[in-house]
Amino acid sequence: QVNRVETGGGLVQLGGSLRLSCAASGRRVENNVMAWFRQPPGKEREFVGSIRPGGGVTKYADSVKGRFTISRDNAENMVHLQMDTLRPEDTAAYYCAAGQASYFADLTRSSTYDLWGQGTRVTVSS
Repeated sequence: QVNRVETGGGLVQLGGSLRLSCAASGRRVENNVMAWFRQPPGKEREFVGSIRPGGGVTKYADSVKGRFTISRDNAENMVHLQMDTLRPEDTAAYYCAAGQASYFADLTRSSTYDLWGQGTRVTVSS
């Protein structure tokens, strides 16, 4: 059985930090693009950031650029999301995803990814 499990969510105050981790089992993802999406309460799922295999080129949504950092650990089959300077608008369920995206794929689209975690909730209080 192939699945992904996110950990590290929780409640944090304005300006605080959290580190989310996502472990894949049943499938090696070192050749996959890995990404984080989030779904704020009452809103649609949105792209947060992605990291390509190999050189690890990253891409971020404008709303998190400079505050969030994606990294990957291919040996452990994991991806991480370091979130700093958190704001109340970062409150959401966060999902990790993986997919075998081509060079020209739109990495901000959910349909690019075929393996998803069940999500972990992040709440930022003011």
